[in-house]
Amino acid sequence: MAVIKKPNPENWIGRKSDQQLCLHEKVKFDAIDNIAENTIAILGYACDEGVKRNQGRVGATAGPDTIRRQLGKMPNHLDAEVKFVDCGNVECGNGDMEAAQSMLEQKVLQLLGQKVFPILIGGGHDIAYGHYNGISKYIGTNETVGIINFDAHFDLRSNENGNNSGTPFFQIAEDCKENGSVFKYFCLGIRKDANDKTLFKTANDLGVDYIDNKGFSKEYAKAIVMKLLDFIQKVDYLYVTIDMDGFSSAYAPGVSAPSPLGFRPKIVLETLEIVIQSKKLISMDIAEMNPTYDIDNQTAKLAASLIHHVMHGI
Repeated sequence: MAVIKKPNPENWIGRKSDQQLCLHEKVKFDAIDNIAENTIAILGYACDEGVKRNQGRVGATAGPDTIRRQLGKMPNHLDAEVKFVDCGNVECGNGDMEAAQSMLEQKVLQLLGQKVFPILIGGGHDIAYGHYNGISKYIGTNETVGIINFDAHFDLRSNENGNNSGTPFFQIAEDCKENGSVFKYFCLGIRKDANDKTLFKTANDLGVDYIDNKGFSKEYAKAIVMKLLDFIQKVDYLYVTIDMDGFSSAYAPGVSAPSPLGFRPKIVLETLEIVIQSKKLISMDIAEMNPTYDIDNQTAKLAASLIHHVMHGI
C-alpha cells in the first residue's frame, strides 16, 4: 500500500520579504495533475523500508520534510516565469516498498510528460528504482538514459532474497537485460571498505563505469572530467542520484551508513556543473538523508544546498 500525502506549507519557513527573496516565498503547493511546464517540482519519497531490509539505520522516512525546512530558508534566484511547486510525499504503508516505488514511477512519468523538472527527496536509496523506471517509461526504448550516482556503494546487491536499498541498480540492470535496453551506470566515490569483492565483480560484469573514492577528489579533477564527458556523450539523457552517505561524515553525519572516509561537497558541486552544462539532465534525487542522526541540521543543509545548486543551474 502506498499513498501520496499533500504538501505541508509549515515545512516552508524563513525570512519574510515582499519580493520572494527566499524559496519559501516562491514555492506553491499543488497536485501533480495541475502542474504546468516550466516548473521545478519537489516530490518526496517518505520510505526507509529498503534501509530496514538492508539492515541499515532507519529514520530516512523523515528526510524529505527535513530537507524542505532547510531549502525554504535559502535565497530565491529563479526567474519570475519559472514556477516552483511542492507536490507532497509518496508514503510507504505497511512496509510495502514495492507499492511506493510503483507509485513513484507513475508520478515521475506524469511529471516528465508535463514537461516538469522533478527533484525527488528521500528516503532510502530504493528511491532510485521507482525514479529510473518513471524516466525510462517516459523516454521509451529508442533513447538511452545514463545514471550518475554519487555514492560510497554500488547498490548492486542481488535481489534473490528480496529488494532493498542496496539492490536498485541491480534490479535496473536486470530489467534492461529483459527488455533489451542499454544499462549505462556511472558511480563516483566508490569505497573498497564499503563494497565486497562480489559487488566489484558484478560492477565489472555489467560494464559499470566508476571512480573510487581515492580518485574522486580535486587533485584528479582532469581525469574525472574526461571520464564523465566520455560517459555523457554516450547517452541521450542523464539521471543524477546523490546518496548522502557518500559524503564524509564530517559533512553528512545524518545518514543511514556514515563514514569519515567519504568525499567532499566541493568535488560533487563541480561535477554537477559539468552535468548541468551538458543540457541532458532530466531529473535528480537525494537519498539516505536521516535526520535522526543529524547534527545541527548539517546533512539536511548540505542536501538542500545541492538541490539549490541544481535548480538554479538547469
